[in-house]
Amino acid sequence: MAGKHKVRQGRVISDKMAKTVVVEVQNTEKHPLYHKNIIKTVKYKAHDENKISKVGDVVNIIETAPISHDKRWRVAEVVVKGDVVEIKPTEVV
Repeated sequence: MAGKHKVRQGRVISDKMAKTVVVEVQNTEKHPLYHKNIIKTVKYKAHDENKISKVGDVVNIIETAPISHDKRWRVAEVVVKGDVVEIKPTEVV
């Protein structure tokens, strides 16, 4: 099984940590009884050494050995750059 790492594709929802991004991966599956499509969402913390991804980017993450307490994934590549604009709150008069 050497060389068989899991690969997931998801959207970056947070990049506020140093060298870490939070990636949201969505999977669809059919309910066994009602046969309705269900969207399952999982959030992974991924290692991003060079800060190549920003909020809104679609990235591929790959499974690695544990890097920290809850970080077992790393960013492999940025598939699509996102167009998310950060809006800062203004003072209310």
